[in-house]
Amino acid sequence: MTVAPLRIGNASGFYGDRFDAMREMLTGGPLDVLTGDYLAELTMLILGRDRLKNPSGGYARTFLGQLEECLGLAHERGVRIVANAGGLNPAGLADAVRQLADRLGIPVRVAHVEGDDLTAGHPRSLAAHAYLGGAGIAACLREGADIVVTGRVTDAALVTGPAVAHFGWAPDAYDRLAGAVVAGHVLECGTQATGGNYAFFTDHDPARLRHPGFPLAELHEDGSSVITKHDGTGGLVDIGTVTAQLLYETSGARYAGPDVTARLDSVRLTQEAPDRVRISGVRGEAPPPTLKVGLNRLGGYRNEVVFVLTGLDIEAKAALVRDQMEAALDAAKSRPTEVRWDLARTDHADAPTEETASALLRLVVRDRDRDAVGRTLSGAAIELALASYPGFHVIAPPGKGSPYGVFEDVYVPQGAVEHVAVLHDGRHVPVAPATDTLVLEPAPEPDLPEPLPPGPTRRAPLGVVAGARSGDKGGNANVGVWVRSDDAWRWLVHQLTDDRFQNLITESCHLKVVRHTLPNLRALNFVVEGILGEGVASQHRFDPQAKALGEWLRSRHLDIPEALL
Repeated sequence: MTVAPLRIGNASGFYGDRFDAMREMLTGGPLDVLTGDYLAELTMLILGRDRLKNPSGGYARTFLGQLEECLGLAHERGVRIVANAGGLNPAGLADAVRQLADRLGIPVRVAHVEGDDLTAGHPRSLAAHAYLGGAGIAACLREGADIVVTGRVTDAALVTGPAVAHFGWAPDAYDRLAGAVVAGHVLECGTQATGGNYAFFTDHDPARLRHPGFPLAELHEDGSSVITKHDGTGGLVDIGTVTAQLLYETSGARYAGPDVTARLDSVRLTQEAPDRVRISGVRGEAPPPTLKVGLNRLGGYRNEVVFVLTGLDIEAKAALVRDQMEAALDAAKSRPTEVRWDLARTDHADAPTEETASALLRLVVRDRDRDAVGRTLSGAAIELALASYPGFHVIAPPGKGSPYGVFEDVYVPQGAVEHVAVLHDGRHVPVAPATDTLVLEPAPEPDLPEPLPPGPTRRAPLGVVAGARSGDKGGNANVGVWVRSDDAWRWLVHQLTDDRFQNLITESCHLKVVRHTLPNLRALNFVVEGILGEGVASQHRFDPQAKALGEWLRSRHLDIPEALL
């Protein structure tokens, strides 16, 4: 007997996303399951610091606020809710949800998943959590839970868990599981799948993108899906928006997780109708024998000061204040261990306003000693107020210094983690690790199409023909680049080599860059290793999560065939 499709939506892409999204999704149209992704590498560090102040905390409190408004709606409509808002304390959040439900008089069954917390085994870490799969979520739903909260699971597990519970897939139904992983990856960042942060946003009416609706997937028993949104909501769903999200924070053709390794090179996208994109053909393989563990720890203290340089002689002004500051730091009792300077030439010649005549010189310091980045820096900078370059002023005076975090990932055997589903009636159900596994290896590079024949070219920005989306994974960044026609693909795949990428993105020229080719998506995915230092919380660079790295790439000029312009 054919099982009805699972209609599964998303109402949060990060901790701090649109508060009203849960209500919008519950009232906008039919749903079976509503998911929420609240966790990221930086969020785990924030929640870890919260838990230091309050051991009963450590979860996303906005989730409770959303439920206070929407729990009755979900109950009336029979929509189950699955969210990783439990963060570092899923049991605590489950108890808080029960108390809320009791206070509101709404009879709901609340379960949670635990076992991801490995902090005790990593004593130097503020938080150490394994990325669990969807099997624990599935166990809770099979036993009748209305709400399931988890800690650190993979983002796609919020979809694979409900899918396994709904369709009854076996653990080795790899193609079906991989289809759910791909659908989950598209949904996980909310409105990024419906026109948010979209490279080709200027092709569409701005009013349409002003308030994009959140996405949902109609997931079928064979693992295929249709990505769409509620009728009448803003935004758009097309092959471009889905491609962009598929490339976000991924790397090669093999996208590994605890449930399955999905082959991104097998994904096929079809525009089925307006705001409906079908995902089909996804192949899956056995998951790797290990689980990723994210380690968050405090790295020390950081501080910064931004000097404003206005008008003429920008380079000379920067050199003068830099020499003065370096001398003062050298003479200090404790010079910061890390000192970094960056000059942003935001100034324009003959500028009509003072702001557009100004450049910004940014000094960032780091040290394990708070005084070394606090008093040392503030004293040196403030004392120059009347003794440096003409027009001296700063964006804001440096403060006392603030702690910064460091992210690192390690791997443990799947069997080393005690994955447990804690049911609504208090029973603890152990979740067995994967028995069939496959060591992750890079996928073979595909055959390339014939290059475009020679013809006239014009110097133009890459973004005229190519879209991009970029993001962070620990200290690495990825930049996914795609085009919308076969001819553009024949040009892009031969022109945008890893060497050319490094020439265009000059910050990467001394780093390792790996290119991955995804012909079905007409896409290239570049991984830049180490460009983000020790992760987003270390604030290593101007754009610490590499969110705009892809847009920088799109702004760079190349010789592009006129036939593509």
